[in-house]
Amino acid sequence: MSSMLFSAASGRPTLSDVLPNSIAALRGETGALGLPGVRSVVVMLVDGLGASMLRARAGHARHLTTNWRKKDTAFSFPSTTVAGITSLTTATRAGEHGLLGYSLFDREAGVIRNQLSGWGDGMDPATWQLQRTVFEELRDGGADVESIVVGMPQYRDSGLTHASLRGARYLEGATMQERVDVTLEALEAHPRALIYLYNAELDQAGHAHGWESEAWLARLEELDAAFSSLDRGVDAATGILVTADHGMIDIPRHRQIDVEDDDPLFDGVVAMAGEPRLRHLYLGSDSSSAVTPDALKARWQESQGSRAAVLTRGEATATGWYGPSVSPTAAERIGDVIVAATKGVTYYASSMQSGARLVIGQHGSITPEETIVPLVRAGAFAR
Repeated sequence: MSSMLFSAASGRPTLSDVLPNSIAALRGETGALGLPGVRSVVVMLVDGLGASMLRARAGHARHLTTNWRKKDTAFSFPSTTVAGITSLTTATRAGEHGLLGYSLFDREAGVIRNQLSGWGDGMDPATWQLQRTVFEELRDGGADVESIVVGMPQYRDSGLTHASLRGARYLEGATMQERVDVTLEALEAHPRALIYLYNAELDQAGHAHGWESEAWLARLEELDAAFSSLDRGVDAATGILVTADHGMIDIPRHRQIDVEDDDPLFDGVVAMAGEPRLRHLYLGSDSSSAVTPDALKARWQESQGSRAAVLTRGEATATGWYGPSVSPTAAERIGDVIVAATKGVTYYASSMQSGARLVIGQHGSITPEETIVPLVRAGAFAR
């Protein structure tokens, strides 16, 4: 069993620790991150910005990295947007909130659920996401802190927004700089605020062109300029944390691994979901089937060798991949076998004609490049 995931997590806070520590700072208390007391907090989440990516391109993000220390990182797994954002906003790990991957197989309904953009019948945001958000807790607890989300107009009414950002007031900005301007205006309007500021542009550029592309660098420079504007615009009583939901690895087309539909690797498998770099394989419920999770795991291990870590659902939950606690509902959403790429490959069934095949920047698996994200301290939180 690969220890890669656990070595990446060792000694680091997780995304689920970020908002509780921010709230502690708002209350004048000292949390595990040691943040000083503040009047307001801005948590900027940059979709798709891994710590290794920022480090490699630090010359293009001189404002963002000026006071960034090597140890200022966090851990995010599953390394995908729905899981990372929801872990941040609920202060729980994926085993509790239930958004464990880009797509999952709904065993009861017999359909694959896309948790990023496929919300609809049978997938109510109010109940599919299993935990209350930090924003709801602040609102219902009578705190004098205003919960605000600053995001992109097209995401205001998305299923993921209603699932993971409920309880906060949603404000819009079309560009990174516009979102910073909206954030600064909100800070002026509200004496005490917790603001979640979301930027998707780097992730979008990485998917389309790869994170090592000129297009991605242009977006990083745009982010750096927007961050500088935010850092200069806040007052001395406002703390800033900059983090991300996952990193990214560029995977060229020739490194996509296609598995034929009639390959023994799919014997007994009724659905494959997850991400191209972390596949959930679901076996049929027929108890007479000769294929067990252990047998399927053994086939994939023998086939893939060091290219992937292969675990049964029981192993993944017992060893803490999805956090120290996994609810029965969340456990049902996990594949019977998980295939997590550890090398630069992605996995597809040969019949899949998915748009994901055109994506260059990929994520979702257990490598440090995907799971370790920055946790930059600025404003009143600067060291």
